[in-house]
This record gives sequence, C-alpha cells and structure tokens, in this order.
Amino acid sequence: MAKKTSRNTDILKDTKNTTSPKVYSLLVELVNADREDLAEDVLKIDYLLTYANNCIKDKDRREAKDTLVIARNRIDKLIENNANVEYLVYLYDKINSKI
Repeated sequence: MAKKTSRNTDILKDTKNTTSPKVYSLLVELVNADREDLAEDVLKIDYLLTYANNCIKDKDRREAKDTLVIARNRIDKLIENNANVEYLVYLYDKINSKI
C-alpha cells in the first residue's frame, strides 16, 4: 500500500500548515500506520498544550493546570499505544515548568 500524504488524507491536508514540523511528522507516522485515531489525539494534545501556554501568559494558572492534566492523560494514552511522543512530552514538561 502506498504511503499516505497530505494530498490523499484529510487529517494531513488540514494540518500541514497549522502544526509544527515535528508534530506533523508524528501525524504522518501515525496515519501511515493506520492509526488515525491516535493522530487525532496528537492534534488535541497540541491544541491543549497551546491553550495551556496561553493561559499561563494570561496569568490563569488554575486553568493551565487543569488543561495540562487533560493533556497528560492523552499523552499517557499515546505512550500505552507505543507512539513516539518525545516531542509532546518535551513541550508538556516545558509548559508545566512555567507554572
């Protein structure tokens, strides 16, 4: 079977210009492994981390903590499914250290 690219997959097409290159490469890896459900979780984690970072900038630390708990639960789910989440964990740790 041919590898899926942004031309023939909706998830990749919609996110190519809005995610970082490292997150996008993780998405490509998951989509090519027929794990689109996990790819959608990666997108949700990316959004949650961005939202938590914005909460910290706006001095809303309680909302940031709550959001990071949700993000960590989703990261743990990806780890259980043997997904390469080093970059997401790095982002999580960096944002969590700001609190």
